[in-house]
Parts: sequence; structure tokens; C-alpha cells
Amino acid sequence: MTYARSLRDTAALRPLAAAPRGSQKIVMALLVLLLAGAAAGWLQYSAPADDRGEAPVSETLRLQIPTMSTGEHQNLVVAGETAQARNAAIPVTNEALVALAGFKDIPAGSAQHATALKCLTQAIYYEAANEPELGKRAVAQVVLNRLRHPAYPNSVCGVVYEGASAPVCQFSFTCDGALLRTPMARQWRESERVAREALAGASVPEVGSATHYHADYVLPRWAFTLGKIEKIGTHIFYRFPGRAGTAAAFRDRWNGSERIPALDLARLRQAMLGELEGAAPDQAYVPGLTVAPDVKDRHAAADVGGRLDTTTSWRLTLPDPVQLSRSYHKAVSVQAGPAAEIAVPAADNEAGAPAAQEHKP
Repeated sequence: MTYARSLRDTAALRPLAAAPRGSQKIVMALLVLLLAGAAAGWLQYSAPADDRGEAPVSETLRLQIPTMSTGEHQNLVVAGETAQARNAAIPVTNEALVALAGFKDIPAGSAQHATALKCLTQAIYYEAANEPELGKRAVAQVVLNRLRHPAYPNSVCGVVYEGASAPVCQFSFTCDGALLRTPMARQWRESERVAREALAGASVPEVGSATHYHADYVLPRWAFTLGKIEKIGTHIFYRFPGRAGTAAAFRDRWNGSERIPALDLARLRQAMLGELEGAAPDQAYVPGLTVAPDVKDRHAAADVGGRLDTTTSWRLTLPDPVQLSRSYHKAVSVQAGPAAEIAVPAADNEAGAPAAQEHKP
């Protein structure tokens, strides 16, 4: 309804002004309704899109996001010490650092909270177990930022396990077999504490609206398409450029459901064993591992911090001093046995959490 139309409607009511007092009350009520409708219409057409609650994400950006994990955007420009130098040379974005409110949509003590806690703990542990405290919190914020962005699923587990059954997974540990290994208890407890605090509303202003990160010892092509925010530990964090990285874009709400998807454990086991058997010693140690420096617990070969393309041929190689040891062969023989379930530390498998214990060698 436009303002001009409301004036015409008001003029049409003038002949009724001479009606009895009871009728005049009805006329006045109608007049108020018409003016209110005109005002609402004017606000609708004059207010910017952001104020109407529409996330400022273009259709073009929606189509480009999947390509950031596949094709040329996922190919590495360089790795190793050269990558560290090139990463350091990339300037920090000149766009303002966005402050987002803490996330605390999931009721504490609920079954949904327990599942979300498990998924977020896994992401922190497998992506940043040996990162500093701030680095762990920053990884948690990336997960929760994605949850609130229209480009990603609107649940914690949905974000963490996105693409887990596809050739390309968003977080490499969900498809490289790492989940089959029993986590180290101390690092798991630390990761769980950070996850619990993040779900209770803790935020990391240092990374703001970051939705991406990668380790500094690799340089993926997609890094040049985003805005570099900050380096914490070995991880470099990025935001979407333009309006898609502003606070207005992070308006999606938690969808109310958390579940860990069914995984192809045979595929995970094959991926893990293929990683072990395919690794070859390198002349120089490449720093930045986020789990244990043991060959059986190292990070994914093609991991670039939450972005993995299993179709790429590049492989991060590390020294493998236990390749011929008896413990190595014992571990491989056990891991090649009957299907195993996703592991969690026995001491931390709390009631209500959707966890299962891996068979230990």
C-alpha cells in the first residue's frame, strides 16, 4: 500500500464525517488502520535489505562457495617454507573486523547440546589439538560462524560433517580416517572445555566473522579470494569479502537438530591405511601438525585447515621413523580388522554423548 493510495482512501471517507457519533467512531478506527498500513508500506519499500532480515549473500557467491573446496581453488600454490613466506606476504584485509555476538542457542543439558558438544570437540581436537588456547577457540568460532551463515548448514554437526561422505569434505578429519583413532585424553579434555565455553557464548574478537582458515605451511588458491584476518598459531583465518562477511550475513538461527551422520567406516579405514602406506620420508620436516607428531596420528596429508580435496595429487610427506617397526605393523594389522566405531577417550565418554569406543591395539 502506498502513501498516495492512503490519501485517496481517506478522502473517500469524508462524506461519513457527518454520520451519527457511533458511526464516527467506526470511521476513525478505519482511518487509523489505513494510515498504519500506509506507514508500513512506506517502511517496507524504503528500508535497506539488511534491515528486513535478508542475509546479504548473492546468488553468484552461493554458486562459488562449493568451488572453494574443489577444482583450481583447492589446488595448492606452494607448500613448505615457501608457503610460509608467501602467506606472510599476503596483506590483511582492509575491511573492518566484525564483532559477532556469542552463540548460545542450544539449551545446555539437552540431548542436542550433548551431540553438538561432541561434534565441536571433534573439530577442535582434530584440527587444533596442539594449537594455543586462542587457536582452539578460533577454530570453534569458525564452526559456529558457519552455522549462522546462509552458505552452510544450520547445526554444529551439520557444519562439521559437511561433505563427509563426498569426495570433498569441509573438515578433513571427517573423511581421512582420523576419527578411527582413539584421541589423546588430555588434548580431548582441553578441546571439550573450549567447545563447551563456545556453546555457552564465548567469542573470539580476534577472528570476528572468519569462516575459513588454513595452516601456514600450505597456500591454497582460494586464500586469494577471501579477506585475510589474522594468524593464530599455525592457522591463518579468513572472512568472506564484502557484505557476505559482515554481521548482517550471520543471521541464520540454529535449526534445532543435531546428529552425527552415518559414516562409511570401511572407507575411513581405507583412507587411513592409504595415508600410512603412501607416506614417504621427506628431507625436511614440515611444521604445523595439529595432532600428535606420530605417523599414526598426524594430520591429513592434503589438509588445508578445514578444506580437503581428496582428488588432488599433492601429499604432505613427513618423516616416518616407525614405518618398519613392529608397533607399526601391529597397528596396521589391528586397524585392518573388523569395522570400528568412532573413538573417544574412555574417561571422557559422558552419558548422553553419542560416542563409541575404538578397538585399541
